[in-house]
Amino acid sequence: MNWVAALPMYNVTPALAGDWRVLLDHVRERLRPWLDARGDTLAIVNPEKSLQEFWLRDDLLLSQTCGYPLVKALAGRVQLVTTPVFTVDGCEAGEYHSVLVTRAAAKVTSLAQCRGLRAAYNTPDSNSGMNLLRSAVAPLAGGQPFFASVIETGGHLASLQALQDDRADVAAIDCVSFAFVLDHRPDLALGLVEIGTTRSAPGLPLIASKRVPAEGVDALADALADAVAHDRALANRLKLDGFARRPLDDYARILEIETDAVELGYPRLA
Repeated sequence: MNWVAALPMYNVTPALAGDWRVLLDHVRERLRPWLDARGDTLAIVNPEKSLQEFWLRDDLLLSQTCGYPLVKALAGRVQLVTTPVFTVDGCEAGEYHSVLVTRAAAKVTSLAQCRGLRAAYNTPDSNSGMNLLRSAVAPLAGGQPFFASVIETGGHLASLQALQDDRADVAAIDCVSFAFVLDHRPDLALGLVEIGTTRSAPGLPLIASKRVPAEGVDALADALADAVAHDRALANRLKLDGFARRPLDDYARILEIETDAVELGYPRLA
């Protein structure tokens, strides 16, 4: 099998994209005996089509998705390999959350005060940008629209840019993405304030095709852990503390977050 791999989720800058590729290079070297024994190869690629199409490729050896697609569109169609543990506050044991950010000019200090303002979110299938924000708003909305308007931006960086451009007032940003932004793209955080955080959820999982055998999944998890342990400078740049082999059932909590909002009469971010 000619396998492919890509880690597309936290490429906040070209330099960080390069570092994620270096991590995959390390993984490939550590997988060499397993690959050679099978007569397989591994190519590190840039997904050319939609990410969902890429995640569903039969030849996918390793990639990263969001937990929301994992339990929705990808449910039963991919394998969970492992979950990164980041050195960002709230990311212990492979957890994460979203940071609620607003324009300072909006002059609000809590999500409750954002009623009637404009919200931005990245994509409808995002846990961090949509699902966790919907969950945070649901107890406040009373089953009614909460925001004056809601815009889909296509990505966390684009949501931050929407705040910068005065096209939106509030957004929920993956805390890992926001930590990278503060370090590498502070221009996107200029004039923004943090007004809170959402509830926690299992972090963005690393996945493999259903065609990868069980010993291959174990080899991947070991290779990732070994790569981080042996290149601490790289790990520090990627804010990686290691990986957690969490059971797939842990991700059911993301569906519970969705259900809680629906039961409060707030099925759609509005």
